[in-house]
Amino acid sequence: MKLRDAWASGRRHLERANIPDAGLEAQVLLRAALGIDQTAFFTCLNEEAPTDRADAFEQTLQRRIQGEPLAYLTGHREFYGLDIMVTEDVLIPRQETELLVETILQFARGRAPSASPLTVADIGTGSGAISIAIGYHLPDATIFATDISPAALRVAAANARAHGLDDHIHTRYGHLFDALDGAVDIIVSNPPYLSDDEMAYLPPDVRREPSIAIHAGVDGMDILRPLIEGAMPHLNPGGLLIVEIDPRRLDAVLDLARRTFPHADVRSTTDYVGLPRAVTVALPRP
Repeated sequence: MKLRDAWASGRRHLERANIPDAGLEAQVLLRAALGIDQTAFFTCLNEEAPTDRADAFEQTLQRRIQGEPLAYLTGHREFYGLDIMVTEDVLIPRQETELLVETILQFARGRAPSASPLTVADIGTGSGAISIAIGYHLPDATIFATDISPAALRVAAANARAHGLDDHIHTRYGHLFDALDGAVDIIVSNPPYLSDDEMAYLPPDVRREPSIAIHAGVDGMDILRPLIEGAMPHLNPGGLLIVEIDPRRLDAVLDLARRTFPHADVRSTTDYVGLPRAVTVALPRP
């Protein structure tokens, strides 16, 4: 079977399974099976697919149809223009989370040229995607990437090494702020924020992701609440707290942040489709 025909067949199978972007996903799975990039793929469309590679493609296609996330099948996900390794032990990085990175880079650009290099705590780092993106663009920053999952920390550490950032991204085990030795300039987190009811309506592929990374109790605030309430002692004056939220919890998170930080600049930021996706707390400068 030619690659062109294998691609078309894969697309049809995914379409029948109601998987969005079926053509793109079929292409990604076929390229992964062949071990080639997009440029090579389009130059080889009229070539025959090796039998063993065609079989591998069919196997991963069936796993995708059964609900396994695409990123787990390929082992990678792009985040902020960087290649991030993912496994079933970590949440799959999403485009909307790039908003956290962009906000932090804007904060860094607004600091005085004479300011000391930034210190950052990435709470619940998972794959390390946020830490990697910050470290790549702020090479002088010191970043503490924390998590309560040893398996996730191993993935984050591997990603830091792959991008040559392991000298200043320090993976640490601990719940919330337990892994920090002192205050930092920025606390960033994409915490679990789905409620019990919301978990029941997740798509099949999202249900395959670690529950510990997405489920946050009856009201979806089991992690956000202690994260926000406990952040003050761990932030330097003039520091920044930024957390990703579910848009449905905007009012609750804003109210909590304003009560916890009455003298700070608390605001929400919208993502690329216009939904409120992050809440930032900017402490007064000394």
